[in-house]
Parts: sequence; structure tokens; C-alpha cells
Amino acid sequence: MTNEPDMSDPSPIILALPKGRILKEVRPLLTQAGIEPEPDFDDSASRKLQFETNHPGLKIIRVRSFDVATFVAFGGAQMGVCGNDVLMEFDYDGIYAPLDLDIGHCRLSIAEPKELSATDDPRRWSHVRVATKYPNITSRHFAARGVQAECIKLNGAMELAPALGLCRRIVDLVSTGATLKANGLVEIEQIADVTSRLVVNRAAFKTRSVELSGWIDRFRESVDALAA
Repeated sequence: MTNEPDMSDPSPIILALPKGRILKEVRPLLTQAGIEPEPDFDDSASRKLQFETNHPGLKIIRVRSFDVATFVAFGGAQMGVCGNDVLMEFDYDGIYAPLDLDIGHCRLSIAEPKELSATDDPRRWSHVRVATKYPNITSRHFAARGVQAECIKLNGAMELAPALGLCRRIVDLVSTGATLKANGLVEIEQIADVTSRLVVNRAAFKTRSVELSGWIDRFRESVDALAA
């Protein structure tokens, strides 16, 4: 039986959700879990960032995907949804990730120009320059292979970097591979599979365990129901 969220703490639980594609994928899970945000939540053009729900003890904030983990780790939100790529990059101690939501499927991969891949041998790399918004993951990945990685931090348009001479390789999220192909790039190595996780602030989980466990159970049941 699902634990019902309690109201022993009068302050609302804040659920941080990412803007964009993942928000659309998480929407059916919210409905299945019995969470209905106020109407303008589904308006992608809305500049509003905070939303009431049909539960007085639950509010939603809509932020950038990379910021979800920060809000949860530092207590601005008690729960959130973010990819394990973000968790791997920042490795926050204050976050507990109890549930894989089985959405946001993609992979973190190394890519390079198609013409370079024809003769390139990753086994012979000793030093690489890479454009990425994941410098920590990238550095750790190459260090484990004994390769020195010089990471150029970009927050977007990664695929332009090789064409403009910034570097020869990139590390980025790949879903269908269509964007890589359109920019003359190919995947040469996969670093990690990525899905979105339900994350919880560790300190809040200790002080509001019954309430947060109730929401975790609801999301777990929603994942199972939608997968059936």
C-alpha cells in the first residue's frame, strides 16, 4: 500500500523539474502519481517558474536540467528529476537517487569528424582536447585509460567545435545521432548510458522521511504502471 504523504512539516515539498524534452516525458508520471500542476505549467512559453499543484503540500519549480541537482543538493528543493549524467558530473553528497524513472534515455559519447574516424585509433591516444559540458566525467574517463584530457567547457553547440578548429573531439549526450550526422560527426566511444532519476535531498529525507517516502512510492508505482 502506498504511503500517504503527511503534513507534519507545514512547509511544502518542492519538486524541481527540468525544462524541455524531459519535462514532456515526466508529465505522464506526474499524472499517474496523482499530481496535477496549475494549468499554465504545460505552457512552454510561460516564464513562470513556480507552480502550485492539487496537493497543498507539494509545489513544483521548473529550472534548467543542470540546475535541478543544485537546487536539491543545497535544499532549495526536496525532490527533483535529473539525468544520471548530471549526478555523475557534480557528484553531490547531499543527493540520494532512489529511483530510475525509465525516461530520458540517451547516452554520453565521444564523437569526432567522420573523416578523422576513418584512420583514428582511440587505443593510441595519449593526449586529447575535447569540447564538452561534462569536464569532470570526461577527465575521469580518460584518466582511467591513462590519457590526458584537455577539456574545453561549452554549454551548447558542441558539434561546432571540431568544424571551427576548437578541438577535434567532443563529449556530449546522444539520442538519435541525427545532430552528429548533420554536422559531419560520428560516435566512436560510449562513456555511459543515461536516464532520468528521481532525486531527494538527504537531509530532508532524514527529517521528513514519511512524507518523502510516500512520494517516492507514488513515483515508483507510476513507473511500474506505465511500463506494464
